[in-house]
Amino acid sequence: MKASIRELFPHFYDARQTASSVVYVGEVDRMLIADGTYYVAEAAGEIVACGGWSRRDRLYTGSGDGADDARLLDPTSEGARIRAMFVRADWTRRGLGRAILDACQSAARSEGFTRLQLLATLPGEQLYRAFGFEPTGDSQMVRLPDGVLVECVPMARPVDQ
Repeated sequence: MKASIRELFPHFYDARQTASSVVYVGEVDRMLIADGTYYVAEAAGEIVACGGWSRRDRLYTGSGDGADDARLLDPTSEGARIRAMFVRADWTRRGLGRAILDACQSAARSEGFTRLQLLATLPGEQLYRAFGFEPTGDSQMVRLPDGVLVECVPMARPVDQ
């Protein structure tokens, strides 16, 4: 996560935003691990890509904990959350992000979700668009715990598209 942020974020964000994102966005989301909804791609014993989905209300990591983060979503009316997607810079454009998104989509579908949603950082937006996600509103500034603002794009797509 942190390696991906250090290498890819400077193409979209300034040095302060990148440094803050390494600290606050590039952290392991233990809820995804505990729920068994986090996936990794390995090469030569190293993790080169990761990402997951959640049946819970937390939309992203980075701004601290929220009161409803652990609330289970209603699959008939709420979208499963795609979360914590990172591909190491030297492994981009090899289909790893798409493979993780495919796994997330399949698992969310099996639990009855009909929609996927996420809050994309700018480096991930191209991957999500290629996977069929579309913006659901204007970009928004996310305030990280140190006060730094990072632009993100809310996006969604039907599970079956």
